[in-house]
Amino acid sequence: MAEVDLGFPRSFVEFANPDDPTEVFRCDLTWLTSRWTCIFGAGCPGIYESSPDAGCCTLGAHFSDDDDLNRVAQYVERLDPTEWELHDVGRRDGWTELDEDGERKTRAVDGACIFHNSRDFPGGYGCALHAHALATGLEPHTTKPDVCWQLPLRREFREVDPGNGETYTEVRIGEYTRAGWGPGGADLDWYCSSNTQAHVGADPVWIGNRAELTALMGEAGYAELSRHCERFVAAGQPVPHPAD
Repeated sequence: MAEVDLGFPRSFVEFANPDDPTEVFRCDLTWLTSRWTCIFGAGCPGIYESSPDAGCCTLGAHFSDDDDLNRVAQYVERLDPTEWELHDVGRRDGWTELDEDGERKTRAVDGACIFHNSRDFPGGYGCALHAHALATGLEPHTTKPDVCWQLPLRREFREVDPGNGETYTEVRIGEYTRAGWGPGGADLDWYCSSNTQAHVGADPVWIGNRAELTALMGEAGYAELSRHCERFVAAGQPVPHPAD
């Protein structure tokens, strides 16, 4: 399937964070009103041809900070062998490791994250932490590493001086494109956010990923974003995502 070129026009909206007057959200309406959806287990060929069933879980997940690690660790303790295929391996040898730069991440075992359950596993295919959340009535973003539930959403912060010397923090909410991975992004055999194959969602991103966006922006911030998205769609999506 076709992956659209980066650099296409986008429409943004800016509004003050209702919960923090020192912050301004800058949101990519083109991305948030697009029909992207995760197609893991429904046609996703994986980021590497060598591990098609692993989706984007091939390398393991880096933790954003100690709070992220400690939060996930609480749920790892709750997993049992019926829901985590590599339970015994993780308990025996540990479920984290250090990368070449000394950063903590989930272990990669046989070409996939240690929490990735194979298609033949009786407990279910896919992420054990994700499945545990669904089975216990939790939102998956509460049990998984930050990088797993945020992608391909991207939140960035930068300090802005409008010229009067009174700076504010710009919080950008947008698409984590292939380019966002830096030079390594070019090495991925397939990437979803700008691929027409993944722009098949029943709901646009701002609705389908409400829980994740609320976690990133807060309830009031998400409510304001939703209003802007609705207006953008009502106007005919003047700057649509080309992968749609």
